[in-house]
Amino acid sequence: MNDCEHHSGAAAGLFEDLPGVDQRQAEEARQARVAAKRQGAARLLQPNRSQIELRASDLESLLGEDHLARLVWGYVERQDLSRLTGAIKARGSNAGRAAIDPRILFALWLYAVLGGVGSGREVARLTREHDAYRWICGGVTVNYHALNDFRSGNEALMDEVLTANVAALAAAEAISLERVAQDGMRVRADAGAASFRRQAALQQHLAEAEELVREVKQRAQDDPGASSRHARAARQRAAQQREQRIRQALEQLPQVQAAKRRNGDKPEDARASTTEADARVMKMGDGGLRPAFNVQLATTCEDQVIVGVAVTNAGSDMAQMAPMVEQVIERTGHTPQQWLVDGGFPAHEQIDAVHEQTQGHTEVLAPVPEPRGKPGKAGKAGKDGDDAPPPHKHQPKDGDSGAVAQWRSRMAGQEIKEIYKQRAATAECVNALARNRGLHRLPVRGLGKVRAVAVLYALAHNLMRMVKIAPQLIGLGTGASAKALAAA
Repeated sequence: MNDCEHHSGAAAGLFEDLPGVDQRQAEEARQARVAAKRQGAARLLQPNRSQIELRASDLESLLGEDHLARLVWGYVERQDLSRLTGAIKARGSNAGRAAIDPRILFALWLYAVLGGVGSGREVARLTREHDAYRWICGGVTVNYHALNDFRSGNEALMDEVLTANVAALAAAEAISLERVAQDGMRVRADAGAASFRRQAALQQHLAEAEELVREVKQRAQDDPGASSRHARAARQRAAQQREQRIRQALEQLPQVQAAKRRNGDKPEDARASTTEADARVMKMGDGGLRPAFNVQLATTCEDQVIVGVAVTNAGSDMAQMAPMVEQVIERTGHTPQQWLVDGGFPAHEQIDAVHEQTQGHTEVLAPVPEPRGKPGKAGKAGKDGDDAPPPHKHQPKDGDSGAVAQWRSRMAGQEIKEIYKQRAATAECVNALARNRGLHRLPVRGLGKVRAVAVLYALAHNLMRMVKIAPQLIGLGTGASAKALAAA
């Protein structure tokens, strides 16, 4: 048997039990295929994503009962914003365009900070595309100019709201001021490192800026029809703003020179930024040197509620403790029992100032620096000519005031060392939360505007803390929605 006969026989044996092909069914299938071809291609419902739809829905149905946007709006409704509403000129039948409710702008910024959004343009975009932002607006159109103006121009108002909230928490005994931790956080300024100039360069740039302003004005007078009115105004405004920023840099230069002298550096090396005159070059957490601001936060250790906010352009924390203690006392009406800071704060003058302004009721807890020679090693020669070890760091030194001597001996106790561990657990946690909410680079320029941003972050942080420790102050009960928000 050859190979062909072998395969043919194997195939016949393999399929011999199958029924034969019905010629009638095969002909019917062929005719069906021919008919389908004659009818054309199949009609399919394909997606058309450019089609405009009109959907009937109300904003209330877009958010759940326990949504964060509802919590933010409930909080804002309870704040006193009469300072802003009283300044609105469009009243009754008087002429003028109706103003945006300040509560809308305030709520938008609080909700944006909690979501890590810090750009006014981005918030304005979200008011058109995101359901939660649309719910807060309630059909009111908001642009980024109104948002930025509200955040930058209401530092005093937001400071008052923070004071009212902290005072209410203290009055309700929802927070404890037994221990308060303070820490500084360096936040990148809205300026480039290349924008810093020495005095000679600043004066040269100022002369060039003044000449540019004169040229722009003269060009507009010589040929008023060369461009539109808005374009001429924009060019003139840009030139004037540059001139103003350079003047501000020259005004800040003496302060930088004074700081250079205190640090033993050459005052002629002082530089100021032509972009952000209030910013200073600081050493950041990664060891790099960048333009930044020093944001100071004071937080209760037990409840992690921010009770004090300050912004400075000093790169050191050495002189920041006493002003913050005074601020917290003014906000709360209570004197903290213990004030926890890191090793960058305890200058002797600051310890004396805190002792004096609190009449000794506030104890400063801060690590005592090591002496120049470590205990047990050779120090300066004694009267008998033998090398003597330096004094222990917790022992009072010659020239120490009573407050400084008490601080040294206080930090030697083991119980105080255990209490001091709460500083990192409090301050570093609050700083990390601020970083997670977008406080990496400041979107505004000017010390006052930067402070407004810092206070806004403090208000957003305290809002989430109030949900857990005092929900009744923001209108929350003990229902399922309150429990869900507290667990978030």
